[in-house]
Amino acid sequence: MSPDEYCQQKAAQSGSSFYYSFLFLPAERRKAITALYAFCREVDDTVDECTDEAVARTKLVWWRKEVKAMYEGNPTHPVMRALQPHLDVYKLEEKHLQAIIDGMEMDLNQTRYLDYQAMSRYCWHVASVVGILSASIFGATRPETLLYAEKLGHAFQLTNIIRDVGEDARKGRIYLPISELQQFNVTAADLLNARHSENFENLMRFQVARAQQAYDEAFALLPAEDRRAQRPGLIMAAIYRTLLNEVERDGYHVLKQRISLTPIRKLWLAWKTWVRG
Repeated sequence: MSPDEYCQQKAAQSGSSFYYSFLFLPAERRKAITALYAFCREVDDTVDECTDEAVARTKLVWWRKEVKAMYEGNPTHPVMRALQPHLDVYKLEEKHLQAIIDGMEMDLNQTRYLDYQAMSRYCWHVASVVGILSASIFGATRPETLLYAEKLGHAFQLTNIIRDVGEDARKGRIYLPISELQQFNVTAADLLNARHSENFENLMRFQVARAQQAYDEAFALLPAEDRRAQRPGLIMAAIYRTLLNEVERDGYHVLKQRISLTPIRKLWLAWKTWVRG
């Protein structure tokens, strides 16, 4: 199996919305973004699928060295070997890949966030930098496009946090800021024990409105001349905003179930967004 085939398999297996946004890209850009996505999956799985914290930390140290080795020209992992040819072409910076690993390490260091600022810092590491790298691959001719991508990544992570409140709580993690739980009279125990209430609905209504605002703010930053090149991000946004609408329509019942869209619906949204440009 070639490095590119390994990354393709990793991306397809995930069933992620990201995969659908890659489908319409030219071959070289598709290879680059698939390799980047596979890297994100690898380091994320290092933390999510590891039951021994010490082992997870050791693996992240290894990934840091592997990223450095890739920029020095001698990677060993198939994901890094697949990504390496694209580094100079799309101006992918090592500091951004290392920042993603920093974000994964944050999941080992803390399971609560005091306020929105602290949560936003986490979002930047695990999603905004991915947005910057992705936009560089899709094609960015203006600096504002990278600001758009950074903000869009933030909106994506806010959506992930909303969708996964219950699933994360079952792992002992609460990403919703403690200050906002207090504001809406929802306790950590409510989330950990999946207690749905009117207060919880009000909290989630606030979270969804803020996420929707983040999408609007991101779109306002996207220069018209780069809009066509950035369609994969717009596809992701169409899928994720539809997911937010489903959460809202379902009455914010995210504590005991994980709301998702069917593959055919994702594909329809992807095609529709691509054609509209």
